[in-house]
Amino acid sequence: MRTHLTASLAYALALPLLAGAAAPALAQAAREPAPGMAAQAPAAPERIQEVPSVTALDPAQIKPGTILFTDHRDNPSAPENGLTPYLDWVRNRPAEAAALAPFPGYKEPDYTVTVNGVTKPRHETLKVYVAEGRFVVARPPEAIDLAAFANLAFVQRMDPAIRHKAVDPADVTPTKDPAAAFAKRPDRPWCADAAACIESRYDLEGKLPLGVKLANKLEEGSSKKIAEFVSFQSELRVLPAAEAAALSKLTRVDTAVTGGLEQTIFWVNQILRFGKFLAVFQPMPGDPTKTVVTTYMALAIKADVLDRKAEYARVPVLKNLLPAQVLMGNSSFNTGNSISAGLPTYARNRIAAFADALAKR
Repeated sequence: MRTHLTASLAYALALPLLAGAAAPALAQAAREPAPGMAAQAPAAPERIQEVPSVTALDPAQIKPGTILFTDHRDNPSAPENGLTPYLDWVRNRPAEAAALAPFPGYKEPDYTVTVNGVTKPRHETLKVYVAEGRFVVARPPEAIDLAAFANLAFVQRMDPAIRHKAVDPADVTPTKDPAAAFAKRPDRPWCADAAACIESRYDLEGKLPLGVKLANKLEEGSSKKIAEFVSFQSELRVLPAAEAAALSKLTRVDTAVTGGLEQTIFWVNQILRFGKFLAVFQPMPGDPTKTVVTTYMALAIKADVLDRKAEYARVPVLKNLLPAQVLMGNSSFNTGNSISAGLPTYARNRIAAFADALAKR
């Protein structure tokens, strides 16, 4: 029973991790705004334009206020549609994987686990969800101050449901905990050149805390309990010019990249291995008074969370708590207007929230 419940509730530990991208989840078009969020514009149907590829449309054709969006799902009702094995992602979309992996040369984790006193090596496979958005800001790139978005104060203002605080780079988990050493950067310490080093906490919402309580009660005697919250660490930074310049191969906009902003989730207490939000800024081709902003969201999930469908599908109380179903927003357990609504909804709203923040500055 412990294995069934732990796997079944894994989605609850993965959904909130996108909050490390440091923004609120705006109301989904068909849902009511969350309390305290009424002042923010909803991601209306006419605002989010679903496209097969955001790079296929001439940026000059994007209407004011419109956001092009894709998360590569051609069959949204299928449980794992939109989730790509990490190795396939690296092979088939190399420019995207290079930009959105935690660091250059990132590989799926290898580490050791000890069970009943026996230590064994373990290789962990990952599946990746990636969403892309593109919109136009009616100001030239030089009028956009990226440093205004690369700080803890900005993160704290964006989402009251998530608590954030600064963490000393020397105290980040991959540096201090030998069990998390696989998450270290090989080229530099995490947060070494970041504008902000952040520790965040998101308390599970809706029905999820009750599900965790039930699982933990049924697992009495276990030394490892499922947490009713997700904690994660990330670095937020403005990209150095050389790193930003290389991203034009990814965006396929025919002007030089003038700046980039990224937040990388490098450690999470449960289920997720990494996440990233990336925004790339370029002058509009033929009109340098406008800026084309291309945004990306990536989330890497441990594949074994998704591979136990038959096990927990047989447990009646967990029938609608299949991890892939809830993760992709296809379960009755999805709730609210925030990240618990599912990754596709959150990704749309996250990108819309960032577009709103840029429009107000």
